[in-house]
Amino acid sequence: MSATKLLVITGPRVLTSLSTEASPGTLEIDQTGKITAIYAKESVHATDYPFLAPEKFIKVGSEQVVQCGLVDAHVHLNEPGRTAWEGFESGTRAACAGGVTTVIDMPLNSIPPTTTVPNLHAKIKAARDKCWVDVGFYGGNELVPLIKAGVKGFKAFMIESGVEEFPACLVEDDLRKAFEELKGHDSLFMFHAEKEENEEKNQSVIEEDSNKNQAYVQFLSSRPQSLELNAIKLIAQLTSEYQTVRTHIVHLSAADALPVIREAKRAGAPLTVETCFHYLCLTAEQVPIGATKFKCCPPIRDNANRELLWEALRDGTIDSVVSDHSPCTVDLKLTDKGDFMRAWGGISSLQFGLPVLWTEARKRGFSINDLHKWLSRNTAKQVRLDDRKGEIKVGFDADIVIWSPEETFTVAKENIQFKNKVTPYEGQELYGAVKKTILRGQIVFDSEKGGIVGSPIGKMLI
Repeated sequence: MSATKLLVITGPRVLTSLSTEASPGTLEIDQTGKITAIYAKESVHATDYPFLAPEKFIKVGSEQVVQCGLVDAHVHLNEPGRTAWEGFESGTRAACAGGVTTVIDMPLNSIPPTTTVPNLHAKIKAARDKCWVDVGFYGGNELVPLIKAGVKGFKAFMIESGVEEFPACLVEDDLRKAFEELKGHDSLFMFHAEKEENEEKNQSVIEEDSNKNQAYVQFLSSRPQSLELNAIKLIAQLTSEYQTVRTHIVHLSAADALPVIREAKRAGAPLTVETCFHYLCLTAEQVPIGATKFKCCPPIRDNANRELLWEALRDGTIDSVVSDHSPCTVDLKLTDKGDFMRAWGGISSLQFGLPVLWTEARKRGFSINDLHKWLSRNTAKQVRLDDRKGEIKVGFDADIVIWSPEETFTVAKENIQFKNKVTPYEGQELYGAVKKTILRGQIVFDSEKGGIVGSPIGKMLI
């Protein structure tokens, strides 16, 4: 047995590319951080790896699961320019504390935004030697040069973006020009799918709380499902026309748009769709009076809408689940005023996505393999990292999370790693405690050793 192996992980519940469920397995990882062998059995240190140092052999108990690290394909890290909101160091610390080993950074809300090659280089310079997980980047505006520079896709808005420095409100002619430019390039055209029309606004109703939480009712009514439906109809039409351009709908909240998405997919359109932890795990009925930490755009809708999103995950209409981690400084949330119309719209959840989703998924009969598909496999495929990430597979990066599905914990400020510790999940008891996070064979988070360990070894995925 070679003494050069970096790490061996073994246990009775290992989810690899060789199986559709967690089962006995052993992983061998070499000095390059790649998985070199997978065995469908548990190993014993003394007999199987006599030359391996004890700390390089991780034997996992039956109460824990070994699975691929999460690939969160929708994160706002905001550095440079708005580093007080979030930064590469604090944001990626939160990621690895939550079992996330890869994040893809959105082109806004940093200053400058990632809309040109020099701006991308500014991002990369700001990120170097600070990242605890691997980081890729999306772009905007300057399409082909940014593709050549290594971005994973492009973000477009069909409504005001919320920050003046990022181009917004693209109309059909703008979109067609972008589609034409993207033809022949294996990139990804992503849409914040809300589009206003000259029509009456549909009133959103909170059945139980309509007389108690009028501030949230007003905000919810200002972003009705019709905005998403308007946008997605146009996106589906254009995607069907431009068959060679991969398109993606970010943070779907409106169940009213699901029939349009299903029809487009049935017709063969190269369209994928994500939703977010908050749309699956929070409801409008639960929003306390004045609790602006629940504000996001599109908004959290009612419970009936939430259950339709879960069904769309079940049947594959929705492909993936992401955080859309969109933090800001505490003052911008206007928590003291409870002003939903003026507060910053964004929810911080990067650290808690796995347990938040599992807490709700387990109630509905979903499996750990379902989580793996939504949080790792499909997101890696979306950004064309599925040749090295998204699976526990020979030749892939040894990006791994070890977690306890039946262990509960309560979200508390003292355990939050992201910079501004405002989240609607504070105080919630969740199932699924992350025990260890491993990035390319190196342990970066260990709950038994106080949390974050080692040094930031994250790479730029360009």
